[in-house]
Amino acid sequence: MRWIALCCTPEAPPTDVDALGWLALSFTPRVARLEEAVVAEVSTSLRLFRGARALRQRLQAQAGETGLALGALAWAPTALAALAFARHAHAHQAGAWHERLDALPLSALSAAQAHHAMLARLGCQHLGALRRLPRTPLAKRFGPALLTALDQAYGDLPEVHDWLTLPDRFDARLELPWRVEHAPVLLHFAETLLRPLCAFLGARHAGVRALRLAWQYDAMRARDVASSGELTVATADTTRDLRRLTRLLAEHLARTTLAAPAGELRLSADTLLPLEESSHSLLPGPSDPQERTTTNALLERLSVRLGATRVREGRLHEDHRLDRMQRWHPWPALHAVQPVVFMQPP
Repeated sequence: MRWIALCCTPEAPPTDVDALGWLALSFTPRVARLEEAVVAEVSTSLRLFRGARALRQRLQAQAGETGLALGALAWAPTALAALAFARHAHAHQAGAWHERLDALPLSALSAAQAHHAMLARLGCQHLGALRRLPRTPLAKRFGPALLTALDQAYGDLPEVHDWLTLPDRFDARLELPWRVEHAPVLLHFAETLLRPLCAFLGARHAGVRALRLAWQYDAMRARDVASSGELTVATADTTRDLRRLTRLLAEHLARTTLAAPAGELRLSADTLLPLEESSHSLLPGPSDPQERTTTNALLERLSVRLGATRVREGRLHEDHRLDRMQRWHPWPALHAVQPVVFMQPP
């Protein structure tokens, strides 16, 4: 087996670890949380993604697109060994994997780190020295959990994991570290929820056309103020682009006034739509999907900034009079019912 351990940076919020797990589900269904990291068994995915190096580059690229700060990444035949290598990414990389594991300090394995003080008195500073100690006295003194973790790290015992599964819908909450009185300040905390959302959509191979951001007001609010507030962000087409959603949400929050200090955020996306992966066109033009997406993103922000009635879209109508052959609707306009021959294929 081939395991990969993914760790976020130390300053990353806990929601980023969940997002990292959902991101890994785009590459393999065998993903699990292991202490502070995410581990994934990718032996069956290496050929699909053209080897370990290409898979690693793809992981790092998608983590960057999703806004996740990937702190460390390591490979090993077991999940615990991969986690140990990720914790000490700057350790010596030459030699067989079990020899490199022998040279790691006790802090690389949580079960050994718990007894570090006692083991240090015995002159045991590395995992290799711990493995050479007599097993029976070691089990009597420290319990069987230490030997079990040690054997699992070296592949002598099988590991048991609870595999991650994707929920049917996205709904995440975040308690704010302080009471926020101005809506634009909420954007910084909303980005913490947008990153898991984009990772979730990537694992689902889906996108959204609407998402809802709600906030809970402080309990010490005025009596005539409701307990919560919310806003709905809609896009012109299906997307999971983090930067696009962040910019559009910033436009909405800049025009929102909080009735009281907010203490909690909630981001939800109830309706998921399939997102077709399209390659870039060799010759950019009106038919280029990337150009259409860029235009829609600009019109979305202008519609919020100027008002829905001041950004209009012209649509043709069957009328012989020149002045009535087209009508202008607020953008994005709802498309009228068309004959079947003009409908896009599914």
